[in-house]
Amino acid sequence: MIDVINLALPFFGLIFLGYACGRFTRIPDLGLAWMNFFIVYVALPALFYRILAATPLDKLSQVGFIVGTTLSTFVIFALSLAIGFVMRRGNLSEATMAALAGAHGNVGYMGPGLALSTLGHEAAAPVALIFCFEIILMFSLVPFLMALAGTERKDFHETARHVVKEIATHPFIIATALGVASAAVHFEPPVALDRLMTFLQNAAAPCALFTLGVTVALRPIAKLSWEVPMLSVMKLVVHPALVLTILSALGPFADTWVYTAVLMAALPPALNVFIIARQYNTWVEQASGAVLLGTLVSVVTLTAVMLMVKNKVIPVMLFH
Repeated sequence: MIDVINLALPFFGLIFLGYACGRFTRIPDLGLAWMNFFIVYVALPALFYRILAATPLDKLSQVGFIVGTTLSTFVIFALSLAIGFVMRRGNLSEATMAALAGAHGNVGYMGPGLALSTLGHEAAAPVALIFCFEIILMFSLVPFLMALAGTERKDFHETARHVVKEIATHPFIIATALGVASAAVHFEPPVALDRLMTFLQNAAAPCALFTLGVTVALRPIAKLSWEVPMLSVMKLVVHPALVLTILSALGPFADTWVYTAVLMAALPPALNVFIIARQYNTWVEQASGAVLLGTLVSVVTLTAVMLMVKNKVIPVMLFH
């Protein structure tokens, strides 16, 4: 137990340190734009590249694993969409943001550091696969649903071009593609470049977690709507249980891969939920509440999952 506490405390400690700094200091939030740029375009891509470049290529072609994890996220998205649609009285744009809060975990800011610290470098390949295909899924579903809701004046083809461009130019996707290519040809970067990327990799998790805390602190919440607690349960409890069930049906997979998938599914709602809600100017207050509540509750739920993973309490095969 003490090992898990020692593992979880630095992660949540950085989030709450950022939250405290955001609440009790009077620094304008304009600087967050540069911090977010550094995290998304520099530090995390370096992390993903180095992870994948050092991963044997055969470990990156687990089709069954990709199908299982992506399908579980899609099912949670559909269920959360139904919850939002009912609670928001048929408002599709708000229901889409609710679905994003219920299904899209913090796989970028929290996922890599947490999984690698908990399970070691063997978690690198499944982390990268889960992240890439979740990003592709969310970047595909959300724009099309928002276009269907009438919030964007774009036809189908224009929306499709926008989705493809967003996916193809995302820095994480580009870093992943370069990492896979490097693994395929056994490319070894020069020592100086490799050390630079190591510095950036080591900065990724601390900067991301601190920034997450500051960002949440700067988004005041008037009140939580009724669907937010329901979506938190979907994200923090139902999602990890579902991914375990689906992978058990499609498996067998290596223990580390299953544990990584469960851990990634148990992450709280991503900061992207608030960013995208603000981009579309819909469900903004609720999105802020979903990120804050999910992060707070995950102190208990995610730590519990980490404890079960570390002690191998979770069965990797339910049906065999």
